[in-house]
Amino acid sequence: MNDFDAIDSLLDAVGPQAQLPPCHVRRELRERARLSKAQVARALGVSPSTLSGWESGRDPAGEIRTKYAYLLDGLNAKLTTETTAELTEEQPMASGTAAAAATSTPSPELGQDEVELLAVPEPCVLCGRPAGQRVAGFAQHLDPSDCQTTPVEAPKLPPTAPCAQAHEPRTARPPRPAGGKGLAPRGRAFQEPSGPADVIHETVHAALAEHQGDVEAASTALLKRAIPDAMRLLDETRKGARYDVIAHPWIPDILKKPTSKGADQIWEARPKWTRPELPPGKHEITALDINGAYLSALKTHLPLGQLEHSTGFAHDRRRAGVHLITPPAWEHDAVLPNPIGQRDEPGPLWVTEPTLRLLLRLSGPKHRLCEPPQIHESYTSGATENLLEKFRIALKDARDTAIADGDGLTLQYVKAMYSKFVSTMGESNYNRELYRPDWMHIIRSQAFANLWMKTLKAHDAGLTVVRAMGTDELHVIGDWRRVFPEGRSVTEVKVKDTYTAKTGTEASTGQEQ
Repeated sequence: MNDFDAIDSLLDAVGPQAQLPPCHVRRELRERARLSKAQVARALGVSPSTLSGWESGRDPAGEIRTKYAYLLDGLNAKLTTETTAELTEEQPMASGTAAAAATSTPSPELGQDEVELLAVPEPCVLCGRPAGQRVAGFAQHLDPSDCQTTPVEAPKLPPTAPCAQAHEPRTARPPRPAGGKGLAPRGRAFQEPSGPADVIHETVHAALAEHQGDVEAASTALLKRAIPDAMRLLDETRKGARYDVIAHPWIPDILKKPTSKGADQIWEARPKWTRPELPPGKHEITALDINGAYLSALKTHLPLGQLEHSTGFAHDRRRAGVHLITPPAWEHDAVLPNPIGQRDEPGPLWVTEPTLRLLLRLSGPKHRLCEPPQIHESYTSGATENLLEKFRIALKDARDTAIADGDGLTLQYVKAMYSKFVSTMGESNYNRELYRPDWMHIIRSQAFANLWMKTLKAHDAGLTVVRAMGTDELHVIGDWRRVFPEGRSVTEVKVKDTYTAKTGTEASTGQEQ
């Protein structure tokens, strides 16, 4: 009987799933209430990208579904009541919260749904520019036209205590790993608000404090949390952005792995090239290391929404995605690598946006190195090159500061954040908040295309290119310092190795250390 009692208790605990309105209604309710994605996401304990998925067709499950349904029911009831009240009044009144702000007198003790007029403007929680009102404890513009979200500067965390509390990420989630308190901004009076790069350094300092200055232990903890921390940084830098991103769109079969260990059909054009034969003589070869290759590749044309299928030979530069092409013949393999990488099989293949744009550029009037590729079909969406720009700049600034300070721990943490962010946005169990295998392939291919263009730059400047490998390895003969600045920033290169090779030998076998 005890077994059956346990089963009955389990069945009693399973209730019907909460009913949710259609996805377009969910977004409409939030926007009518003038709530940002960040505000709603914080209340539910999820990320804004997850909320975007719910407003685009996905459904939450379990307890979070019940909470979301409760919020939507409450918004619907409140907005319906306000609309009815407006219709019964016999005087013209602007609709929504903006009218309330214009006509109400602020009370010294405001409720969560009231509007406070500020004597001194504070940074808007959405766009960072001065706002004259505070709603539910957050300074923000009530009129969307006043909320200027054009990306001008990195977003700033609000300096006041209520806003700092509001930016603590995902309080409904299980306890964060050690050192999580480092994501909170400093609390010094009259201090300028911290930017995302400052948050990265504070996180590292908190991890060191948590582990009593043990660098190795702090490093282990930071590397474990690199993925969720990168997602939080992405959310922070996306506040007030002009573009909505679909985090979990429908994906065509070509972007899906047939098995857990298999590969999809996308060709990333990874360089793996060694010059077949060196010029006469004995040469000193310098192996150059390209700094922050994946970090730089975050600046690339990424599709915003769900990929749409098209056929034909035209390329729309306002869109981005993946393309089935027949690549052109390449006749310069003796001095330059093939821009689509080392591929043995002839015929059409699926490539990413950076690879296609590279081929179109090389076939254009400036270079004329090959014929244009033939485009057969594409999966694309409207795109922007600046989608991850604030995210990239925050990581770059933190990296630059760490190098200047000789802070190897922060440097390692930043590298883990952007490299793991790229590698887990596809079919990964380590990052469930973002499922964009198209982005993963595009960013990787952009890194490969960037290396290829550096290879061309070296060749055009009179250097002898000996090898190009992966994202960051370029071997050359000649005075490379007149072509590339030396250093550790992402716009510079550093020496990885030097070796000698003799005439007539392949560089891979002719090394003399």
